[in-house]
Amino acid sequence: MRRIVGAAICSILAAFLLPVQPHPTFAVPSPPAEAAEASLVEAGTVDAPLHESHAADVAAAPASASTHQLLRPEVQRLIQATNWRGSDWGVLAVSLERGDTLVSMESDRPLAPASNQKLFTSAAALERLGPDFRFPTYLLTDGTIEQGVLEGDLILYGTGDPAISDRLLGSASEPFREFAQALTRKGVHTVSGDVIGDGTFFNGPTRHPSWRPNSLDHWYAAPVTALTFNENVVTLRIRPGGPGNRPQVRTVPEGAELPLLNTGVSVTGSPAAPLQVIRNAPDDSIQVRGQMNLRAGEVWRVMTVSDPEAFAASGLRHALAEEGIRVEGASRSLGTGERSSVSGLGLVAPAFIPGSEGRTLRTLAVHRSPPVSELLEVVNRNSHNLYSEALLFALGRITSGDGSFVGGSQALEEFLVRRVEIPGTELSIQDGSGLSNQNRATPSSFVRLLYYVSASPYADTFWASLPEAGNRLELGRMYRSPAAGNLRAKTGTISRVSALSGVVRTGDGDFVLFSVLANNVPSTWGAKRVEDDIGIRLASFVRPAGSGASDPSVIVESGPFGPRLSPQVPVDALR
Repeated sequence: MRRIVGAAICSILAAFLLPVQPHPTFAVPSPPAEAAEASLVEAGTVDAPLHESHAADVAAAPASASTHQLLRPEVQRLIQATNWRGSDWGVLAVSLERGDTLVSMESDRPLAPASNQKLFTSAAALERLGPDFRFPTYLLTDGTIEQGVLEGDLILYGTGDPAISDRLLGSASEPFREFAQALTRKGVHTVSGDVIGDGTFFNGPTRHPSWRPNSLDHWYAAPVTALTFNENVVTLRIRPGGPGNRPQVRTVPEGAELPLLNTGVSVTGSPAAPLQVIRNAPDDSIQVRGQMNLRAGEVWRVMTVSDPEAFAASGLRHALAEEGIRVEGASRSLGTGERSSVSGLGLVAPAFIPGSEGRTLRTLAVHRSPPVSELLEVVNRNSHNLYSEALLFALGRITSGDGSFVGGSQALEEFLVRRVEIPGTELSIQDGSGLSNQNRATPSSFVRLLYYVSASPYADTFWASLPEAGNRLELGRMYRSPAAGNLRAKTGTISRVSALSGVVRTGDGDFVLFSVLANNVPSTWGAKRVEDDIGIRLASFVRPAGSGASDPSVIVESGPFGPRLSPQVPVDALR
């Protein structure tokens, strides 16, 4: 029996355009080595004017003279010991129980935060989407099934799931195999039309204009799309062919169809020109050229894909073939000027295809991502840019209908200014990952965010996503120190920028929220040593006898991964 797209897809698409609630209900009910820094590779210098000297600061929290700034002299000595002229540091550490500031240096100066930006995105995603939200990906058709033949196209429609890969699933192709099996159960053995990848749920450029052009082939700068497969990267495996023949090029995942021009030659002697895998621009074809000796070992190259939607469609087509389903058409994305049958103005009645009376869309199968709580572990422990940007685009989509860098950045800034009450002058939001060197934030803005999170219902989920110091699988730094197994923080690294922000428990049991931002440093490795020394000093800090009683208005509980404040605590308590 033919039917229009089910209520599930209607509700999710319509609800993405409704006014934002703290936890929107647009989700379809769901069925019952040290982390790599994603932006570690040089991503550009900080080009905004920054101060060269450390001026006097105003502490972010009130305190008595006996407890205020107890650690500032030590932190100053650690920074000055680097002898880096022209470097710019901002540091803030605030005790939750005592309400005082242990150290504040240039805490209100906007600096490039690198991947500490992900803390902002993570908190907004938990509040706006909720920790249990799952991104659905739909298998749709505009045709009918007659005697085992699906007469029409298959449409693979994404809504932002970044996790169709082997990172959190058994394999990148697992959802596509499930889709193929769903078709087999319906008796389908042939698809007469195309397999179309539709990523129009998001819009705008897939890479931020400020991302460095020479980084766009690398996995950490993968394009951001609503339909993502294998994190929008492909691995090329190249081996020699027969004498005088083209080298053999295989892909991981298998069956991926790519715009690729192979002019290489397999030779018996020394290559006159080395084998090269190049691409002039991220949307151009990949070129394999030069010569490869017959005895050469296999060459591997990981690259971002130029057309993620077509790449995903080819992955589905390959899964269909493995299930014994023949596709007579091609695998492709929507062509230039071709209108999506699902997104756009047809949201009120997405089942109707403009200009095709009598034809309707039907939902054949749905795959749902892991919950946001699990996605955030990838965002923060692996510092994964694509996951973070997918959440940013989703925030823009639910807030204003603009699933792009612009829409997402506006939604994130609105959350930070209106909900967290960070002054807008302290922020410049360009992306959700921190890969852009044009982002700006202050140490006080991060501490204020961490304070806000501590009083939220998702505090445990947020803290759990942050890497743990001394854990070789998370944040191996500060191993065998008082910070090990204690401090949880987000790292950050781009060219000449390093950052560390999070929570640590002192030697006398107080939770301390802290943020360290360093810009214009000649060595990010050296900056991280200073960050570690500050973290260790905070973890081992014990107050002098008789100093600073706890603030009775602040009730701090110890969760499994960090502090939880009484929900009655006002945000102004941090001021």
